[in-house]
Amino acid sequence: MRRPSPLPPSSQSTGRQDGARGGGGDRATVAPRRVDPPRRDPEIGDGGRGAAPSPDATETQPVEELWHQRGRDVGIAPIIPFEQSARAEPGGSATADPGDDARADRPVTARDLWGAARARRRALRREVRRFTARQRRRRRIWMVSAGVLVALVLGSVGAAYSPLFSVERITIVGALQLDAGAVQTALADQLGTPMPLVDESAVKAALVSFPLVESYSLEARPPHELIVRIVERTPVGAVQGEAGYTLVDAAGVALATTPDPPAGQPLLEVEGGLSSSTFAAAGQVFRSLPESLRSQVTVLSATTPNDVTLTLADGRSVVWGGPADSGKKLQALEALMAARADASGYDVSSPQAAVVR
Repeated sequence: MRRPSPLPPSSQSTGRQDGARGGGGDRATVAPRRVDPPRRDPEIGDGGRGAAPSPDATETQPVEELWHQRGRDVGIAPIIPFEQSARAEPGGSATADPGDDARADRPVTARDLWGAARARRRALRREVRRFTARQRRRRRIWMVSAGVLVALVLGSVGAAYSPLFSVERITIVGALQLDAGAVQTALADQLGTPMPLVDESAVKAALVSFPLVESYSLEARPPHELIVRIVERTPVGAVQGEAGYTLVDAAGVALATTPDPPAGQPLLEVEGGLSSSTFAAAGQVFRSLPESLRSQVTVLSATTPNDVTLTLADGRSVVWGGPADSGKKLQALEALMAARADASGYDVSSPQAAVVR
């Protein structure tokens, strides 16, 4: 263990020792050392030793000043009061105000609290805006997109209901036996009407006056064309009556009445009238025939729904039966007519056992 170095001798003892060594010789002059007295608390005094405190010790510094002095010595930034921090500049450094010390000494009032709370709210709002910037930008994009979409929809609807898309031309499609010009004249009141505002009930009322119209459909072709597609009724024959010959379709709807038999249409001899099931069966059988065979039929007769008979132009007869299995009956009839063209009649009411007469 290393021994501590001895204390240096005092100036007086050194002088005496030098005088003793040198006798009456020259003495070495040593500058006296200044030793500051320790600072004592004026309240404690000399620690109970009875010594009177020094005048310097009675003048103590404030606690806050001592703390700041201690912080400057160590390198710690001084503590800024809340009032000064609230008045700090946006850059982050507090501005030096000569009146800060005076304001710091006065008591805190309600106005100071209100100002501090307002500054805190402002800072909180700034932080909220900073952290919600992305969300607000996304919300703004959605709102702009929705506004553009709504504007497009409203603009399209407004343009559709404006005179820019009004009906200026009516085209009739599917009219074979019907006069297309007459139909256009009946629908002339729809000219000038916007496409979405075309009155379908008025169109229906105008087409009901044409018996040949079985069904229809409307098609808008912007900007100015209205297409009316018509399905005409198919006549199945003429019924002889007091007024002449009435042309009817499979539903029994009267299409036209002429004093003479209509050309290319068979004569109907059906028991039970136009509203009976026998007439409905005869109409189904006639509509199932191909055009090549239908043009050869001159008389269509039936006493029951399962006893429909066709009379051809050359005098031959075909017992068809009911409307069931019309496809098989047609195949059997074509085979028999090709094999026995000289026969007077054919019975295909049972296609599996067709009979030649």
